[in-house]
Amino acid sequence: MPLVKVKRHYQITIPQSLRGKLNLAVGDYVELENKDGDIIMKPVKLVHPDQEYFYTKEWQEGEAQADKDMAKGDVVGPFDNIKAAVRALKKTKI
Repeated sequence: MPLVKVKRHYQITIPQSLRGKLNLAVGDYVELENKDGDIIMKPVKLVHPDQEYFYTKEWQEGEAQADKDMAKGDVVGPFDNIKAAVRALKKTKI
């Protein structure tokens, strides 16, 4: 377990070995919690409200399915024009 020193303004340096394991970078946020006298530090990734939908369970399931379909080649397109795309959509059974 690495030992760190509390410096001026109560700053600490997170050892490189932990930064790598936690995938922390300059500018990232961490959450601190006091649990029975121990300090628990958890990385926190902030998501802009306009992008919250992307991280929902339903959206991620759809993304995973799309990745599987593309890997199998179960896709149509690309298309040269909108008419060709509409024709392909009409032929597709959903």
